[in-house]
Amino acid sequence: MYALQKHRLNTRTRFRLVLFLFFFFLGLSMPTGLHARMKVDLELVLAVDTSGSVDMLEYKTQMEGLIRAFQDPAVIAAIHGTGPNGIAVTLVHWSSAGEQKQIVPWTQVKDTATAHAFSQAMAARPARSFNDSTGIGAVLRFGERLIQRNRFEGRRKSIDVSGDGNNNSGIPPQLIREAVVASGITINGLTILDENPHLHFYYARNVIGGAGAFVMTVESYVDIIAATRAKLLREISVSIANRPGNTLKTIP
Repeated sequence: MYALQKHRLNTRTRFRLVLFLFFFFLGLSMPTGLHARMKVDLELVLAVDTSGSVDMLEYKTQMEGLIRAFQDPAVIAAIHGTGPNGIAVTLVHWSSAGEQKQIVPWTQVKDTATAHAFSQAMAARPARSFNDSTGIGAVLRFGERLIQRNRFEGRRKSIDVSGDGNNNSGIPPQLIREAVVASGITINGLTILDENPHLHFYYARNVIGGAGAFVMTVESYVDIIAATRAKLLREISVSIANRPGNTLKTIP
Protein backbone atom coordinates (compact mmCIF):
# COMPACT_ATOMS: atom_id res chain seq x y z
CA MET A 1 0.00 0.00 0.00
CA TYR A 2 2.79 2.40 0.95
CA ALA A 3 4.67 1.56 -2.24
CA LEU A 4 1.55 2.26 -4.32
CA GLN A 5 1.03 5.64 -2.66
CA LYS A 6 4.71 6.45 -3.14
CA HIS A 7 4.47 5.55 -6.83
CA ARG A 8 1.40 7.81 -7.27
CA LEU A 9 3.20 10.62 -5.47
CA ASN A 10 6.26 10.28 -7.69
CA THR A 11 4.08 10.22 -10.80
CA ARG A 12 2.25 13.35 -9.70
CA THR A 13 5.51 15.10 -8.86
CA ARG A 14 7.03 14.21 -12.25
CA PHE A 15 3.89 15.44 -14.02
CA ARG A 16 4.03 18.77 -12.18
CA LEU A 17 7.72 19.12 -13.00
CA VAL A 18 7.14 18.45 -16.70
CA LEU A 19 4.24 20.92 -16.73
CA PHE A 20 6.37 23.56 -15.02
CA LEU A 21 9.24 23.09 -17.46
CA PHE A 22 6.85 23.20 -20.42
CA PHE A 23 5.39 26.55 -19.45
CA PHE A 24 8.79 27.87 -18.35
CA PHE A 25 10.41 27.21 -21.73
CA LEU A 26 7.27 28.28 -23.56
CA GLY A 27 7.52 31.60 -21.78
CA LEU A 28 11.18 31.95 -22.73
CA SER A 29 10.37 31.31 -26.37
CA MET A 30 7.61 33.94 -26.57
CA PRO A 31 8.49 37.29 -28.16
CA THR A 32 8.64 40.08 -25.62
CA GLY A 33 5.96 41.94 -27.61
CA LEU A 34 3.39 39.44 -26.38
CA HIS A 35 4.11 40.37 -22.77
CA ALA A 36 4.40 44.15 -22.96
CA ARG A 37 2.46 46.77 -24.86
CA MET A 38 4.33 49.03 -27.24
CA LYS A 39 4.93 52.49 -25.78
CA VAL A 40 3.55 55.45 -27.76
CA ASP A 41 2.82 59.04 -26.83
CA LEU A 42 -0.89 58.98 -27.71
CA GLU A 43 -3.60 56.39 -28.34
CA LEU A 44 -6.25 58.08 -30.50
CA VAL A 45 -9.68 56.81 -31.56
CA LEU A 46 -11.11 58.79 -34.50
CA ALA A 47 -14.90 58.30 -34.30
CA VAL A 48 -16.73 59.50 -37.43
CA ASP A 49 -20.50 60.12 -37.34
CA THR A 50 -22.30 58.18 -40.09
CA SER A 51 -25.84 58.60 -38.72
CA GLY A 52 -28.89 59.41 -40.84
CA SER A 53 -28.45 63.18 -40.46
CA VAL A 54 -25.14 62.89 -42.33
CA ASP A 55 -25.69 62.68 -46.09
CA MET A 56 -23.17 61.09 -48.47
CA LEU A 57 -21.47 64.36 -49.37
CA GLU A 58 -21.10 65.25 -45.70
CA TYR A 59 -19.74 61.80 -44.90
CA LYS A 60 -17.21 62.00 -47.72
CA THR A 61 -16.16 65.46 -46.53
CA GLN A 62 -15.49 64.13 -43.02
CA MET A 63 -13.38 61.33 -44.44
CA GLU A 64 -11.56 63.65 -46.83
CA GLY A 65 -10.61 65.84 -43.87
CA LEU A 66 -8.98 62.90 -42.09
CA ILE A 67 -7.32 61.56 -45.25
CA ARG A 68 -5.76 64.95 -46.00
CA ALA A 69 -4.78 65.58 -42.39
CA PHE A 70 -2.49 62.54 -42.29
CA GLN A 71 -0.79 63.79 -45.45
CA ASP A 72 -0.31 67.29 -44.05
CA PRO A 73 3.31 68.25 -43.24
CA ALA A 74 2.30 70.12 -40.06
CA VAL A 75 0.35 67.14 -38.71
CA ILE A 76 3.21 64.79 -39.58
CA ALA A 77 5.67 67.14 -37.86
CA ALA A 78 3.46 67.14 -34.76
CA ILE A 79 3.40 63.33 -34.76
CA HIS A 80 7.17 63.17 -35.23
CA GLY A 81 7.57 65.62 -32.36
CA THR A 82 5.86 63.29 -29.90
CA GLY A 83 8.90 61.01 -29.82
CA PRO A 84 10.44 58.09 -31.70
CA ASN A 85 7.42 55.80 -31.26
CA GLY A 86 4.86 58.39 -32.38
CA ILE A 87 1.16 57.70 -31.83
CA ALA A 88 -1.29 54.82 -32.28
CA VAL A 89 -4.51 55.64 -34.13
CA THR A 90 -7.64 53.82 -35.30
CA LEU A 91 -10.73 54.83 -37.31
CA VAL A 92 -14.30 54.05 -36.20
CA HIS A 93 -17.69 54.58 -37.88
CA TRP A 94 -20.66 54.97 -35.58
CA SER A 95 -24.38 55.63 -35.65
CA SER A 96 -27.03 54.20 -33.30
CA ALA A 97 -26.41 52.45 -29.99
CA GLY A 98 -25.79 49.07 -31.65
CA GLU A 99 -23.78 50.37 -34.59
CA GLN A 100 -20.05 50.91 -34.14
CA LYS A 101 -17.36 49.45 -36.35
CA GLN A 102 -13.58 49.66 -36.34
CA ILE A 103 -12.82 50.54 -39.97
CA VAL A 104 -9.01 50.85 -39.89
CA PRO A 105 -7.22 48.80 -37.20
CA TRP A 106 -4.81 50.25 -34.67
CA THR A 107 -1.83 51.63 -36.55
CA GLN A 108 1.42 53.04 -35.26
CA VAL A 109 2.10 56.38 -36.97
CA LYS A 110 5.51 57.93 -36.34
CA ASP A 111 6.81 59.45 -39.58
CA THR A 112 5.85 60.48 -43.11
CA ALA A 113 5.70 56.93 -44.47
CA THR A 114 3.45 55.57 -41.71
CA ALA A 115 1.22 58.67 -41.77
CA HIS A 116 0.71 58.32 -45.52
CA ALA A 117 0.04 54.60 -45.10
CA PHE A 118 -2.68 55.33 -42.55
CA SER A 119 -4.15 57.97 -44.86
CA GLN A 120 -4.23 55.46 -47.72
CA ALA A 121 -5.86 52.84 -45.49
CA MET A 122 -8.69 55.29 -44.75
CA ALA A 123 -9.03 56.20 -48.42
CA ALA A 124 -9.31 52.51 -49.35
CA ARG A 125 -12.49 52.19 -47.23
CA PRO A 126 -14.80 54.82 -48.71
CA ALA A 127 -18.14 53.10 -47.99
CA ARG A 128 -20.02 54.26 -44.90
CA SER A 129 -20.97 51.57 -42.41
CA PHE A 130 -24.26 52.87 -40.97
CA ASN A 131 -27.11 55.31 -41.61
CA ASP A 132 -29.28 55.34 -38.49
CA SER A 133 -29.80 57.33 -35.28
CA THR A 134 -27.16 58.93 -33.05
CA GLY A 135 -25.65 56.95 -30.15
CA ILE A 136 -22.85 59.04 -28.70
CA GLY A 137 -22.76 57.23 -25.35
CA ALA A 138 -22.37 53.88 -27.07
CA VAL A 139 -19.44 55.01 -29.20
CA LEU A 140 -17.67 56.36 -26.11
CA ARG A 141 -17.96 52.92 -24.52
CA PHE A 142 -16.82 51.27 -27.77
CA GLY A 143 -13.81 53.59 -28.00
CA GLU A 144 -12.85 52.90 -24.39
CA ARG A 145 -12.83 49.15 -25.06
CA LEU A 146 -10.68 49.60 -28.16
CA ILE A 147 -8.12 51.49 -26.08
CA GLN A 148 -8.15 48.96 -23.24
CA ARG A 149 -7.68 45.97 -25.55
CA ASN A 150 -5.10 47.19 -28.04
CA ARG A 151 -1.38 46.38 -28.10
CA PHE A 152 -0.20 49.90 -27.27
CA GLU A 153 0.39 51.85 -24.07
CA GLY A 154 0.10 55.61 -24.54
CA ARG A 155 1.19 58.36 -22.20
CA ARG A 156 -2.07 60.00 -23.31
CA LYS A 157 -5.32 58.42 -24.48
CA SER A 158 -8.09 60.15 -26.41
CA ILE A 159 -11.43 59.52 -28.12
CA ASP A 160 -12.17 62.09 -30.83
CA VAL A 161 -15.90 62.26 -31.66
CA SER A 162 -17.21 64.20 -34.66
CA GLY A 163 -20.94 64.73 -35.04
CA ASP A 164 -23.83 66.97 -36.07
CA GLY A 165 -26.56 65.99 -33.58
CA ASN A 166 -27.54 65.21 -30.00
CA ASN A 167 -27.62 61.68 -28.64
CA ASN A 168 -30.97 60.01 -29.41
CA SER A 169 -30.11 56.30 -29.14
CA GLY A 170 -28.97 54.17 -26.24
CA ILE A 171 -27.16 55.29 -23.11
CA PRO A 172 -26.79 59.09 -22.75
CA PRO A 173 -23.13 60.15 -23.08
CA GLN A 174 -23.06 61.91 -19.71
CA LEU A 175 -23.75 58.58 -17.99
CA ILE A 176 -20.75 56.84 -19.54
CA ARG A 177 -18.40 59.84 -19.72
CA GLU A 178 -17.23 59.71 -16.08
CA ALA A 179 -16.23 56.05 -16.33
CA VAL A 180 -14.32 56.71 -19.55
CA VAL A 181 -12.50 59.70 -18.06
CA ALA A 182 -11.75 57.77 -14.85
CA SER A 183 -9.89 55.20 -16.97
CA GLY A 184 -7.48 57.94 -18.09
CA ILE A 185 -9.08 58.77 -21.44
CA THR A 186 -9.79 62.30 -22.68
CA ILE A 187 -12.88 62.84 -24.84
CA ASN A 188 -12.75 65.64 -27.43
CA GLY A 189 -15.39 66.74 -29.89
CA LEU A 190 -15.77 68.29 -33.33
CA THR A 191 -19.30 69.60 -33.81
CA ILE A 192 -20.88 70.61 -37.12
CA LEU A 193 -23.50 73.29 -36.49
CA ASP A 194 -25.36 73.37 -39.81
CA GLU A 195 -28.44 71.62 -38.36
CA ASN A 196 -28.00 72.39 -34.65
CA PRO A 197 -26.40 75.78 -33.93
CA HIS A 198 -26.07 75.00 -30.21
CA LEU A 199 -24.58 71.53 -30.53
CA HIS A 200 -21.20 72.62 -29.17
CA PHE A 201 -22.84 73.55 -25.87
CA TYR A 202 -24.46 70.11 -25.71
CA TYR A 203 -21.06 68.47 -26.26
CA ALA A 204 -19.44 70.70 -23.64
CA ARG A 205 -22.06 69.73 -21.04
CA ASN A 206 -22.58 66.07 -21.89
CA VAL A 207 -19.80 64.59 -24.03
CA ILE A 208 -16.28 65.92 -23.57
CA GLY A 209 -14.19 65.28 -20.48
CA GLY A 210 -10.72 64.55 -19.15
CA ALA A 211 -7.42 66.40 -19.11
CA GLY A 212 -7.38 69.24 -21.66
CA ALA A 213 -10.71 68.26 -23.21
CA PHE A 214 -12.17 70.61 -25.82
CA VAL A 215 -14.92 71.03 -28.38
CA MET A 216 -14.01 72.48 -31.76
CA THR A 217 -16.84 73.77 -33.94
CA VAL A 218 -17.51 74.50 -37.59
CA GLU A 219 -20.54 76.22 -39.05
CA SER A 220 -20.96 73.74 -41.88
CA TYR A 221 -19.36 70.77 -43.58
CA VAL A 222 -17.63 73.17 -45.98
CA ASP A 223 -15.19 74.02 -43.18
CA ILE A 224 -14.59 70.53 -41.87
CA ILE A 225 -11.37 69.77 -43.78
CA ALA A 226 -9.58 72.73 -42.21
CA ALA A 227 -11.19 72.00 -38.85
CA THR A 228 -10.03 68.38 -38.86
CA ARG A 229 -6.44 69.47 -39.45
CA ALA A 230 -6.62 72.04 -36.63
CA LYS A 231 -8.24 69.53 -34.27
CA LEU A 232 -5.59 66.88 -34.85
CA LEU A 233 -2.82 69.42 -34.34
CA ARG A 234 -4.34 70.39 -31.01
CA GLU A 235 -4.75 66.78 -29.90
CA ILE A 236 -1.31 65.66 -30.97
CA SER A 237 0.73 68.74 -30.03
CA VAL A 238 -0.68 71.61 -27.96
CA SER A 239 2.23 73.91 -28.83
CA ILE A 240 1.52 73.58 -32.56
CA ALA A 241 -2.25 73.86 -32.13
CA ASN A 242 -1.97 77.15 -30.26
CA ARG A 243 0.04 78.97 -32.88
CA PRO A 244 -1.41 82.34 -33.99
CA GLY A 245 -3.85 82.05 -36.86
CA ASN A 246 -6.05 79.26 -35.48
CA THR A 247 -9.39 81.08 -35.61
CA LEU A 248 -11.73 78.11 -35.23
CA LYS A 249 -14.00 78.38 -32.23
CA THR A 250 -13.28 76.04 -29.35
CA ILE A 251 -14.89 75.30 -26.00
CA PRO A 252 -13.27 75.65 -23.55
